[in-house]
Amino acid sequence: MSICKIAYVPDDTQLTIDELARQVGMTVRNVRAHQSRGLLPPPEIVGRTGFYGPEHVDRLELVKDLQAEGFSLDVIKRILARAPGANAAEVLSFTRAVAEPFVDEQPELMQADELAGRWGDQITPDLIRRVEKLGFVRPVGDGRYEVLSPRLQRVSEELAGLGIPLETAVDITATVKRHAQSVANAYVALFLEHVWRPFEHAGEPEDQWGEVRESLDQLRPMAVESLVAIFGIVMTQTVEKALERELSRLGREVTERRPRRGRKRRPR
Repeated sequence: MSICKIAYVPDDTQLTIDELARQVGMTVRNVRAHQSRGLLPPPEIVGRTGFYGPEHVDRLELVKDLQAEGFSLDVIKRILARAPGANAAEVLSFTRAVAEPFVDEQPELMQADELAGRWGDQITPDLIRRVEKLGFVRPVGDGRYEVLSPRLQRVSEELAGLGIPLETAVDITATVKRHAQSVANAYVALFLEHVWRPFEHAGEPEDQWGEVRESLDQLRPMAVESLVAIFGIVMTQTVEKALERELSRLGREVTERRPRRGRKRRPR
């Protein structure tokens, strides 16, 4: 009695590692490296050949997109581990939403001599290091700097036009950043407590990823609008109180400078 072996015939969606690499535009070596890192599920082994399916293609495309967004492979691995049930589009959409800047302005590249030309003797190595530490300017090599907020740069220049030294403007910027950090921490805590934690405790359902993303999208403009609105109210009240104190002080000074009139004695 002879036993007939039925040859395994993969369907059109199953790919060898060479075919997978060609389809996603990667090298076989990179595919194997991603698999060894745990970024890619193992293939289906038939005989001595591994076959990959559409889920492997989606996973590698997602890894490539996340790398293009600036995420390291270690961070990508943690992201994928956190969202094993979500599809590639949902994970990519959410991570893009998290990484998306809150502001719509683009950084500006400037040469070191251009910065020096704008500020003259006011710009010192110590002051540049301080601005770098604050996170508003960063060196990119070849004597160039990336100004992360050209709008903030213009504010500093306008303050200089009012006679305010650059170092003082940096002091003010550091103070504002410290308070802005507190506001950012408050809104992040709000999102984690009321949106992310319930989603996490529910087991991160696949069909709720979109809702979490929408909540994050809605929170962004709310945070900015509330900060601007509250600052407008506080700034108005602070200016009014300061002006009231100054007018009161001026009034006292005028009164004190007036000559005192002595009483006239009646003739006897």
